[in-house]
Amino acid sequence: MLQKSVETDEFLDEAEGSDEMFEHYRFVADAGQTLLRIDKFLVNRIESVSRSKIQEAADAGNIRVNEISVKPNYRVKPHDVISIVMAYPPHELEIIPQDIPLDVVYEDDALIVINKKAGLVVHPGHGNYSGTMVNALAWYFRGQEWFNSEDPRPGLVHRIDKDTSGLLVVAKTEAAKMHLARQFYDKTSTRNYQAIVWGSFDSGAEAGTITGHIGRSVRDRKQMDVFPDSEQGKPAVTHYRTLERLGYVTFVECRLETGRTHQIRAHFRHIGHPLFNDERYGGNQILKGTTFTKYRQFVENCFALLPRQALHAKTLGFVHPVTEKYIEFDSELPDDMTQVINRWRTYIAGREDD
Repeated sequence: MLQKSVETDEFLDEAEGSDEMFEHYRFVADAGQTLLRIDKFLVNRIESVSRSKIQEAADAGNIRVNEISVKPNYRVKPHDVISIVMAYPPHELEIIPQDIPLDVVYEDDALIVINKKAGLVVHPGHGNYSGTMVNALAWYFRGQEWFNSEDPRPGLVHRIDKDTSGLLVVAKTEAAKMHLARQFYDKTSTRNYQAIVWGSFDSGAEAGTITGHIGRSVRDRKQMDVFPDSEQGKPAVTHYRTLERLGYVTFVECRLETGRTHQIRAHFRHIGHPLFNDERYGGNQILKGTTFTKYRQFVENCFALLPRQALHAKTLGFVHPVTEKYIEFDSELPDDMTQVINRWRTYIAGREDD
């Protein structure tokens, strides 16, 4: 028996996590299953996968039997519950190296951490076949044997939206990719974001948790919706806390417990606080405040300073796939968000002086 969880993002920008970057297979061995090496068992059940790929997944701890990691020589027994996480196979698409500047935060033989600027698509896909971060990586790593120019997602274990800025980790080896993928899949990595959202939370509500399954909208396939009844979508949990109240907007920090497509953007729209200037989720309208022309001009000037959703992937932490030590990286809030926050501070101060 096979259960397979796969979701593609053909019509969406990117994803704020890694769950859609990898295929999850789940098998339950039949009652009459004879003892058989697990690598052979899986090769016979997963289409177009080599035994070496199965063995690499096992070496990375990505094959589990009854929730326990096993090696390739494990013998499958009747009723065993087997799960495996594997990267999507490469597509037939050559990556053209392009000299696009990258802000490299950290690099060693196993991985590289990049602070992605807003406006840069992470990997080639629907409508974006060049000018992506992967094209920039192809230039950065040109001539190095490990970089596969036929894989549109080389080393990627998670993504962030085109117009979201912030930190990403890219693996340089298959072993590192598998190791990191398991952490993101198991939700043991640390991912903290900062955002500006419309509205002010109730007095005393400095922190909270947003829950609700997230799935593709039935009205607009470019959006994700929240389904509180859990009958559609996948489970999603976002924790948040208030960093600063700025009158009609609030500066918040978000910690992802899961990594669904557009999770933060969909969750905050769901609770009535869309991200500031998030066109796809309605945050590019004046949702709070006065009707005065002066105020409307102020908000429009802020939109011009920050022509994207106000979201930044600030902190990223994980266990290093080689040293097995936890490492964490932090990035500065980008200038466009900083300028808008300062504008709101000035606006609120002026209003209080009236």
